[in-house]
Amino acid sequence: MTAPPRSSGLVGAARGVVENALRLYASGPSDPATDWARSVLHDARARLDEPLRVALAGTLKAGKSTLLNALVGERIAATDAGECTHLVTWYRDAASPAVLREDLDGRRGPVPFQRDGDGLNIDLRSVDPTRVGRLLVDWPSRGLAQTTLVDTPGLDSIRETNSRRTLAFVTPDDRPSGADAVVYLMRHAHRSDVGFLEAFADLARGGGGGLGAVGASGTVVVLSRADEIGGGGLDAVTTAGKVAEAYRVDPALRPLCQTVVAVDGLLAETARTLRQVEFTALRALARAPRAEVDALLLSADRFCSAEPPAVVAEALASDPDGVRLDARTRRALMDRFGVFGIRTATTVLRRGARTGRGVVDSPSLAEELAKRSGLEELREALASRVLGRRDVHKARSALLAVELVLDRAPRPDAGPVAAELERVLTGAHEFTEQRLLAALRQGQVTMPADTQPEAERLLGGDGPGVAERFGLEPGADPRPAALEALDRWRTRAESPLTSRAAAEVARAVVRSCEGALRG
Repeated sequence: MTAPPRSSGLVGAARGVVENALRLYASGPSDPATDWARSVLHDARARLDEPLRVALAGTLKAGKSTLLNALVGERIAATDAGECTHLVTWYRDAASPAVLREDLDGRRGPVPFQRDGDGLNIDLRSVDPTRVGRLLVDWPSRGLAQTTLVDTPGLDSIRETNSRRTLAFVTPDDRPSGADAVVYLMRHAHRSDVGFLEAFADLARGGGGGLGAVGASGTVVVLSRADEIGGGGLDAVTTAGKVAEAYRVDPALRPLCQTVVAVDGLLAETARTLRQVEFTALRALARAPRAEVDALLLSADRFCSAEPPAVVAEALASDPDGVRLDARTRRALMDRFGVFGIRTATTVLRRGARTGRGVVDSPSLAEELAKRSGLEELREALASRVLGRRDVHKARSALLAVELVLDRAPRPDAGPVAAELERVLTGAHEFTEQRLLAALRQGQVTMPADTQPEAERLLGGDGPGVAERFGLEPGADPRPAALEALDRWRTRAESPLTSRAAAEVARAVVRSCEGALRG
């Protein structure tokens, strides 16, 4: 059974509104306002046929490029302080690799690149960042098949220009956001982080049609330095996960995002791109005496510069793989894993060697490290809470474009298009759900404490799928739970003791339950 209600019809309806608006603005003189309107509408039509645009945003050194590599499963985004991190860079699935620059005037040109053992290296020596609007990286990847990932410069960059590039893409002044959804990386919820999330929600708020702050439905917040937040111990990501749980119910953050998850981005990236030579080196470390290896890992500098104790050197000398952990090898391990990653990897390898089960080879180590990094929780959140609403986000972006054009470039004959826009906005149950979810989370509608969590869940607050709505295991028959909820919420909707605002929520929940039964 699919999630209620079906979204493909919503994209079709949005496409019809955009097409009619394009026909409206195709006539008449070519003045700046009309040219701008045509540009916005053409972009709106094009993105309906594109994969979902997901921007990675956050402060400087938050780990956006590292997390992007982890999500894709390849090292294609630069993670150093090079010029790539100063430009808005789009990563798109394609049949063959290519890198293009798109200048501010719209002209495009190829950019030299090469792929080596360290990943994708883009030669930007001939690129003037003051003239470039964005980089387009085309790369054949299953990790990019459903989403176009957009890496953005740090928001608190010393170079104010870099922050402006991010804001101009995610929260522009003259058009809907360039992103359908946002993964926002932060270490702690500072005022600037909340301010950015508020700006994205406000930009997506919509007008008279009542879209609500649906930007929140396309936003996932990531505590991206989970190892640091959790104190660096073996349970650091678990500890950081508890911090994320507290943020999920924080009144400042809860109305602005779908959820908050904790991820060690470096460990996630390394897990998805683990090399056999790294596995072999880690296994050699795991075979050496643990106390001495742990002493080496008291700090990154100690591990990279200090000579291993004699007992460790002897263990390595007799290692069946013949591994040599010279200073260069240790620095490479530290760059790829960090202290927390090396500790975690050697610990799980010791357990595998001791029991003969579990982590005993490179693929099983990669899988275990990915789990321990928090990446799987993030991928599940994106799949259920963002990609599961793909069509809703795409339709939202398109309809907001039409609404903006009608407002800023009014035409005397725009009545039919405006009426059609209003009909879609008010008639789509998906938007009603998002509007009411936002109202509940912002406290604009109050309900009894024992009913509001269920109302949010049934409206799709934990994800649009039937299993998420009714708290069921995947594949379970939803009909008994849907019928029971339908009866209970229909009674609430019809009760004279229910306030008008709460009754509107109850009626929407009833419709969502009916959609599940029809599905």
